[in-house]
Amino acid sequence: MAAQARKRQFKTEINQLLEIITHSIYTNREIFLRELISNASDALDKLRFLTASGVEPADPNLPLEIRIEADKEARTLTVTDTGLGMTLDEVVANIGTIARSGSAEFMRQLKESDQNADTIIGRFGVGFYSVFMVAEEVTLATRSHDPSAKAVTWTSDGTGGYRVDETDEAVPRGTRITVSLKEEAAEFADPERLRSIIKTHSNFVSFPILLGGDRVNTQPALWREPKFQITAEQYNEFYSFLTLDTTPPMTTLHLAVDAPVQFTALAFAPDRPSDAMHVAHEEYGLDLYVRRVLIAKRHKDLVPQYLGFLRGVVDTEDLPLNISRETLQENRLVAKIRTTLVKQTLSHLAKLATDDAEAYERFWRHHSAVFKLGYADYPNREAFAELLRFNSSEHEDAKALTSLADYASRAREGQKDIYYQSGPSREAVKLSPHLEIFRKKGLEVLYLYDHIDEFIMDTLGTYKEMRLVPAEQADLEALEQLPDAGGEAETDAKADALDETQRKDLDGLLGRMGEVLGERVTEVRVSKRLSDSPACLVNPDGAPSSQMQKILQVITKDTSVPTKVLEINPDHALTRNLLALYRTDPGDDFLAQATEQLYEAALLLDGYLSDPHALVQRMHRLLERSAGWYNEIREK
Repeated sequence: MAAQARKRQFKTEINQLLEIITHSIYTNREIFLRELISNASDALDKLRFLTASGVEPADPNLPLEIRIEADKEARTLTVTDTGLGMTLDEVVANIGTIARSGSAEFMRQLKESDQNADTIIGRFGVGFYSVFMVAEEVTLATRSHDPSAKAVTWTSDGTGGYRVDETDEAVPRGTRITVSLKEEAAEFADPERLRSIIKTHSNFVSFPILLGGDRVNTQPALWREPKFQITAEQYNEFYSFLTLDTTPPMTTLHLAVDAPVQFTALAFAPDRPSDAMHVAHEEYGLDLYVRRVLIAKRHKDLVPQYLGFLRGVVDTEDLPLNISRETLQENRLVAKIRTTLVKQTLSHLAKLATDDAEAYERFWRHHSAVFKLGYADYPNREAFAELLRFNSSEHEDAKALTSLADYASRAREGQKDIYYQSGPSREAVKLSPHLEIFRKKGLEVLYLYDHIDEFIMDTLGTYKEMRLVPAEQADLEALEQLPDAGGEAETDAKADALDETQRKDLDGLLGRMGEVLGERVTEVRVSKRLSDSPACLVNPDGAPSSQMQKILQVITKDTSVPTKVLEINPDHALTRNLLALYRTDPGDDFLAQATEQLYEAALLLDGYLSDPHALVQRMHRLLERSAGWYNEIREK
């Protein structure tokens, strides 16, 4: 045994690994301490399991803990645990080889692709070797939990081989790793630097981590505790610790999932507006832990972008403790966790909306700018649709909100569509002439103020069995069949309806208007939707809604004015006056000016009039002429 326990050579793949580690430049060298603490925590976990199984370990009264000591002058760092410990054979097996299949092939691919060590730390069980990023020499002293086992020492400078010996020294149970730091790694002998690393990566390890005698990891891994044992104050304290936000969270989601993948999660919705710009730049995600050890900060693959307002942690037993960020992106377990988190979060928000509508409205005001990005999540479209909120013509102001379900419950008998109108504000939407027929019929219209709302409606298409339809694209014939708000059905008979001659003259007037406007419109026709306004612009059949059209123009940087249909209200006093003028002189210049004014006014209401100067000058001329006519009438 003594002959076997002297100088030994590393396996070929470890030599290759160590050469890469010791000769590369590293962007995240501090993870070596995370790896050493993780190994120590594993050893303590295994000992606790054996003890619970009835095994009597050596030094049974030793507390289960991890101790870290640093010496700036000597430039040394020591990590000690009172865990399972190792025998000579276990040291050789665990540290002398990489205990994962395919390691040689991995090293070959690594060498060929010329990756640096950052991409491999944590793979293939090589976490321990990350210590050579900062070490000139490493000495490991360990004693197995087996009372009959001897202590073992292992020493290496990471260049080709190691020395391992059994010793009769009175070494306590567990493992002590002493690191002689490289000169350029002297920072890792600074206790404050070590404290920061521990709090970042290992703060929730279940065993005490003592640095210079003081415990560093004082915050418990609250997500691991049963929900019924946790108070609101504890949740608030943990949220504040995690986010540095002193305001309690709006709502808390605490999950313990066993299938299809085992994980626990603790996530919060902050009671403050989301930073939509950060989410848009993919600065979101939940912290991913494996057995309480931080693997990835704000890992965005755990939640989709539209749940980017969530802050919290996910902890799983099913991922390898040492897993690289590259492997995480391809890991199916992470995808399963994400799927479950999305469903559970949407379900949680639905319950919040049912149980506390006021709290949900506050959530909507804070986080809807981010949440609305979920319109593209087709597998969860039904759950997403139930959580949408909009302002409506039923409300007295722009602050009130309604759901699609509430709208559907108020729908008129025979109504098959949910109608909506987009605009920059409630005042602007209410001025839209497209809504006049809806007011006349007493039909509710959802008011959409955000550009993304159009994409939401267009993508969803339907809610239950009701179509989501822009007000300007409503089926006018179907609307005409509905009773007016006063209870009377629409009829063709009117006291002042146009006679046959007047209708022919009206056709001529519309034709004259079409000549004036030329290719700027596809046609000029009688409107069935207007009751108060003299005219409006309507998209040709099959075209997107006006708001969607404007959004697409912004995306494509198209500044042209789209060609639309100009609809004229035949019952408006202005139309009747123009009709009388047309009968007298179809070529009168006033008709042309009035047509231009009606067209540009409609453009202005639709948000397409980029230069109002011509409209204003024409309006002044018309006012001047009308004022003269008015004075002549008064004098008579």
